[in-house]
Amino acid sequence: MDILKKIVNDKRVEVKFRKDLIPIRQLETSVLFSRDTISLAKKLSSSSTGIIAEHKRRSPSKQVINHNLNVFDVAKGYEEAGVCGMSVLTDGKYFGGSLDDLLTARSSCNLPLLRKEFIIDEYQILEAKAYGADVILLIAAVLSKAEIKQFSELAKQLHLDVLLEVHNEEELHKSIMPSLDMLGVNNRNLKTFEVSLDTSKQLSTLIPDDFVKVSESGISSTEAIKALQLYGYKGFLIGENFMKTDNAGESAAQFIKDLQL
Repeated sequence: MDILKKIVNDKRVEVKFRKDLIPIRQLETSVLFSRDTISLAKKLSSSSTGIIAEHKRRSPSKQVINHNLNVFDVAKGYEEAGVCGMSVLTDGKYFGGSLDDLLTARSSCNLPLLRKEFIIDEYQILEAKAYGADVILLIAAVLSKAEIKQFSELAKQLHLDVLLEVHNEEELHKSIMPSLDMLGVNNRNLKTFEVSLDTSKQLSTLIPDDFVKVSESGISSTEAIKALQLYGYKGFLIGENFMKTDNAGESAAQFIKDLQL
């Protein structure tokens, strides 16, 4: 059984539990539910660097990345570094994250925040809004076309940006619809965990210009970004590169400085 199926099965159980614990009414009355969101798509469109920096403690492919960096400092550091947005992993079992990480990041910065999660239920989109997110991630590999439409339209009603992630041409074709803001190409093969930037390059011409193009996974050098910019990419999701250092904010600042040379 591949890792994605396993994660999604566990996620269904987790979401059912959370729904029983915190009713939708409670989410809708939270302080952050009515805040004005910040558009990541707009920030990326007008940026020359386009960095979306991630807070990630561990992953199924790398196990422990960094358990020592607290979210508050990382978010503050990323904002000072001048990133366009921050991705916060909220999956606990496989990535060591939580919704509390999202709350903490929200309290320490004014960056657009992406809730990085395996979304399989509308409830998680309401949660994202209630915990201070500005953007949600939808993964084409785990959703039907009808679900992508349903979830992205709900997100738009809540004034959340939508980043839709694809891994191949087939996923891309089923996913293109007006309720998306950004199309992300994940360079990591979810079955083998191998990473190739060629995935982003090959799919770039198939993504309509109405969407902000984002490249995800395996981006660790400024050269990679400069190469991908030639293919029309405006956003670059960087996870492990900053998190594996002692100071994620400083690493991001140095990276952006080098990128602008």
